[in-house]
Amino acid sequence: MGNTTWRLCPGEAMFDMLYEWFWWDRIWLPVNLTWSDLEDREGRVYAKASHLYVTIPYALTCLLIRYMFERWIATPLALSAGIKQRVRLRTEHVPILEHYYTCQSRSPAQADIDGLSKKSSLSVRQVERWFRRRRAQDRPGVLKKFTEASWRFVFYLLAFLGGIAALYDKEWFYDTREVWTGFPKQSMLQSQYWYYILQMSFYASLLFRVTFDVKRKDFKEQIIHHLATLVLLSFSWCVNYIRIGTLVMLVHDASDVLLESAKLFNYAKWEKTCKTLFVLFAVVFMVTRLVIFPFWLIHCTWVYPVHHYPAFFGYYFFNVMLVVLLCLHMFWAYLILRMIKKFIFGRLTRDERSDCEDEDEEESVPSEDEGEEQHKLGNGRVMDEKEDKNGCFGSLSPPENVCWSKTVC
Repeated sequence: MGNTTWRLCPGEAMFDMLYEWFWWDRIWLPVNLTWSDLEDREGRVYAKASHLYVTIPYALTCLLIRYMFERWIATPLALSAGIKQRVRLRTEHVPILEHYYTCQSRSPAQADIDGLSKKSSLSVRQVERWFRRRRAQDRPGVLKKFTEASWRFVFYLLAFLGGIAALYDKEWFYDTREVWTGFPKQSMLQSQYWYYILQMSFYASLLFRVTFDVKRKDFKEQIIHHLATLVLLSFSWCVNYIRIGTLVMLVHDASDVLLESAKLFNYAKWEKTCKTLFVLFAVVFMVTRLVIFPFWLIHCTWVYPVHHYPAFFGYYFFNVMLVVLLCLHMFWAYLILRMIKKFIFGRLTRDERSDCEDEDEEESVPSEDEGEEQHKLGNGRVMDEKEDKNGCFGSLSPPENVCWSKTVC
């Protein structure tokens, strides 16, 4: 047989070129360092990009554990606290209206309502009532919110305690200059491995579930936060920025524990405990996210590295991603301050990032013959006079079930 010459097809050649460019040393590592410098040798063990594949099955495992936890632990706990699942009447199935609701908009404009009325042979009032009831049918109940918050509380608490256990005896926990001592030849510890992998798996599981969990006004910001967190953790893992990565995760977990616990007491209507935890959460959030994070951790990643090596692309990329997180923190801090302002002046009635989350105040469902003097109709929504003044659409003195603590995830 003659000699056979194997040639890569254009697609494979392009893939190989992109692969080599993506993992180019100069993008990820400082000058005079290559990936060979991060190979295991002399008793040192380094993080590798291939380790990140394990986060996918671990994320799926998190979803399974979450399902069992919410069903067999969180739900019975909620029921013992007096939280019950509200039974909502299902709307009549109207294919034309259902298709519009699922594919176009939950709140149609008045012109669309008129068109849907003609297509469905229903009156305008009937179409408006159908959309109100359909929205109410999809509104998440307190039980669902309680179980979600319970799962996040347990994870953040265990992650925070695990982070303290992994870092309390490390030099860089007390002096951030030590983060870069010996970089990049810093051997990865087993505690760092599990701290990273479990955190990344958890955030990946949140992304998998994001379309099914309770949505709020900051839904897009939450997506950005989760993606930025995963990108930061993945990048810091690959380039051995693990020391600073563990500090960033610990700082974030500190306030998350208090937030989720405040949510739980809010849903259970333990108002004094909820308010106390919210105030404590606000203080810890401001200190950790707006003081420690920028003035200790970002300062650590921005100033100290250039004392050890020249700035490179990965250095700028990592710091830009940290600044993205800082901007999100500032956005959430603004919402918290608005809530504190209303708290001081006795005007807080709901979560600043909620789309009318009070479960105890259903959208009114009027009968066909109720007069216009009792309701204000517009764009498929109805607001009776009482709700317009005291419910989600207005602010008076806070009711007994003040909702405080649903601000930041």
